[in-house]
Amino acid sequence: MNRPMYSQASTQSGVLQTNKVLRNTYALLSMTLLWSAVIAGISMAMDLPRPGLIITLVGFYGLLFLTEKNRNSTLGVVFAFLFTGFLGYTLGPILNMYVSHGMGDVVITALGGTALTFMAASAYALTTKRDLSFLNGLLLAGFVVLLVGMIANIFLQMPMIYLAMSGLFVLFSTGAILLTTQQIVRGGETNYISATITLYVSIYNLFISLLSILGVMNDD
Repeated sequence: MNRPMYSQASTQSGVLQTNKVLRNTYALLSMTLLWSAVIAGISMAMDLPRPGLIITLVGFYGLLFLTEKNRNSTLGVVFAFLFTGFLGYTLGPILNMYVSHGMGDVVITALGGTALTFMAASAYALTTKRDLSFLNGLLLAGFVVLLVGMIANIFLQMPMIYLAMSGLFVLFSTGAILLTTQQIVRGGETNYISATITLYVSIYNLFISLLSILGVMNDD
C-alpha cells in the first residue's frame, strides 16, 4: 500500500531536483555569458593584445580544472566566473581583428547564428522523447578527429583544413548542447556548475567557429 505513494513521492522529488539543476544552470549560464561579454568589450576598448598560445592553454585548462575541482562548493562559482572572464578577454582581440577589417556585420551574423543554434538545440533537447545518449560516442569520435586536425594544422597551415575544422566544431558544439541539456532533464547531470561550463564552452566554440566560417566566406 505504501509503495505507490513512496514511488510517487520519489518521482516528484526527482522532478523538483531536475528543475532546480536546470534553473540554476540557465541562471549561471546567463550571468557568465553577460560577464564574458563585458570583459570582451573592455578588452576591445583597451585594444589588449591576444595572449600567446602557452598563456591561453594554461589559463583555459588551469581555470577549467579548478572550476571542476570545486564544482560542489561556492568556490566553483568563483572559478566559473574567472574561467568565462578569461575567455571573454581572449575574445576581445579576435573581435577587434574582424571589426578593424570592416567585418563587423560578420560578428553580428555569427552572434545571431550562435543564439539561434543554441535556442533550437536546447528546445529540441528539452522536448524530444528520443534518447540522445548515442551522441556520446559521436562526440568522442569527433573530439579525436578535431584533436588530430588541430595538431596537423599547426604544421600544415592549410586554409581548407582550418575551414573544415571550424565546420566540425559547429557540429561538435551543437551535439554537446543537445546531450548536456537532455542529461540535465533526465537527471544524468546533477551539478549545475559543470553543466554551465559545458554549455558555455560549447557556445564559445560555436561562436568562434561560425565567425571563422563567415569570415572566410566574406574575405575578398
